[in-house]
Amino acid sequence: MHNIGTIYGVNGPVIYLKGNTGFRMQEMVYVGKEKLVGEVIALDKEMTTIQVYEETTGLRPGDEVIATGSAVSVTLAPGILNNIFDGIERPLERIAETGGAFITRGVSVDSLDRTKKWKAHIIASVGDYLNPGEIIALVPETRAIVHKCMVPPDVEGKVISVVPDGDYTIDETLVTLELADGTTRELSMTQHWPIRVPRPTSNRFSASVPLITGQRIIDTMFPIAKGGTAAIPGGFGTGKTMSQHQIAKWSDADIIIYIGCGERGNEMTQVLEEFSELTDPRSGNPLMDRTTLIANTSNMPVAAREASIYTGLTLAEYYRDMGYDVAIMADSTSRWAEALRELSGRLEEMPAEEGFPAYLASKLSAFYERAGMMHNLNDTDGSVTIIGAVSPQGGDFSEPVTQNTKRFVRCFWGLDKSLAYSRHFPAIHWLTSYSEYLTDLAPWYQDRVSPKFVDYRNRLMALLNSESSLLEIVKLIGSDVLPDDQKLVLEIARVIRLGFLQQNAFHKDDTCVSMEKQFLMMETILYLYKKSRALVTMGHPMSILKSENIFDRVISIKYDVPNDRLEMFTQYHRDIDEFYQRVLEKNA
Repeated sequence: MHNIGTIYGVNGPVIYLKGNTGFRMQEMVYVGKEKLVGEVIALDKEMTTIQVYEETTGLRPGDEVIATGSAVSVTLAPGILNNIFDGIERPLERIAETGGAFITRGVSVDSLDRTKKWKAHIIASVGDYLNPGEIIALVPETRAIVHKCMVPPDVEGKVISVVPDGDYTIDETLVTLELADGTTRELSMTQHWPIRVPRPTSNRFSASVPLITGQRIIDTMFPIAKGGTAAIPGGFGTGKTMSQHQIAKWSDADIIIYIGCGERGNEMTQVLEEFSELTDPRSGNPLMDRTTLIANTSNMPVAAREASIYTGLTLAEYYRDMGYDVAIMADSTSRWAEALRELSGRLEEMPAEEGFPAYLASKLSAFYERAGMMHNLNDTDGSVTIIGAVSPQGGDFSEPVTQNTKRFVRCFWGLDKSLAYSRHFPAIHWLTSYSEYLTDLAPWYQDRVSPKFVDYRNRLMALLNSESSLLEIVKLIGSDVLPDDQKLVLEIARVIRLGFLQQNAFHKDDTCVSMEKQFLMMETILYLYKKSRALVTMGHPMSILKSENIFDRVISIKYDVPNDRLEMFTQYHRDIDEFYQRVLEKNA
């Protein structure tokens, strides 16, 4: 028998029940006649407080609240990929069929299709002893991803019966286990897991493999590891969402989970339309075959926005347990923090900095700590990488969400308004950004790309830093007074900025660049610098070097060298050698 309580007071998405209801903390409840979904967030013997994940208009004191006996959970089974959910894993297409374009309240639809048959290949055999997390069946979920049905993490036992290979729904029994206490447990393709509890793993690895995104400023300058965490903070219009789109399209993650948390509805529509038209560069199938979208737009109830982040995380951990590399795009964690602030205000909690609750930091850390490269219970390795966009008001990085996020992420890609307005994309500023993964990933770069890779990257960074300090002098006294060697630094830094850091998402060869091409581009720029510096040291003026047009030729490498014609780089080295000879002969 489920416990039942009655509403005593309603305050926006928060409702109060008087007396000792017998409800449990974080238990899921159904509120009122329309059975709105809610969650218990505070308890004492006089009062039970519940946050409701739907619009509470029309609720009144005296309405019934029914406890479900379980925490807010997600359904984990084939059918998650190529799907669009709201913040509490209700499929938006199914909701649209029943309630039209706008989500009606109290709509009750299954998270996943319970009638569809999936082709299952059973791996378990009678007599096997199955430990938690072991794979019992393989189901081709999409053309790109094989779904591995697993024993739930809290179950183990001996197989006493299995079904033959064939087509089954997600609820039909595939394997029956005899547990240690003599009882039996039927396993289907489906698991349920509470969203606020991390799924267990055997071991966590340190960062050692980069997530390759094809974006030069990320892969070369500020890399992120698989299982790493990154923040993309930036003001309005600086390209946070587009940067996440680029990573979602081109990164070498197996599965992408895109959480639109409190973003504008038309922005999510753009994601949906773009992703459904895009072809996955790795398999040639539609990109949606390995993507799940969680859409919780700014006009949806605030409490569900807070839950949407955890829903996406739990789906990601489930696929990680199968041995996949999953990347989460959370856009944006600021809207999530604002939802916490609003709920905290309604609960009359003591506000901290800028009205955010005092527990903002611990909530953010609990979210980012669920990332990682893991050794799973079934002896596979998988990872969850979290890339969170932060939208500081007015582009002010000193506000609490950005500052607290900085404490928990090891990669910070700071977007700059002036770069975005001058059409330099991605607008990640090289002086405010950093990556703490660089030293961890250095062995990988040395083995897989080149032993010189990290050294070249550091040299580019040093040139950009020199440019920054020289520009301060130029602002005061103009560039004409600088000696030629410093003018050369400014010119080479321009080549690095325009030819290497700036990238065109709409150009077929520049939208995604292999690590090998990134290295060869760095090598060419540094070779040009070396030869030019030799000329300047001999006394040749910068005006003559600039009249040769070689700097602009090197900038246009990104367009002129196709990704499959990397042998063309040798021609550029010859051109630089010829340029060197010409300048020598001119001034002989």
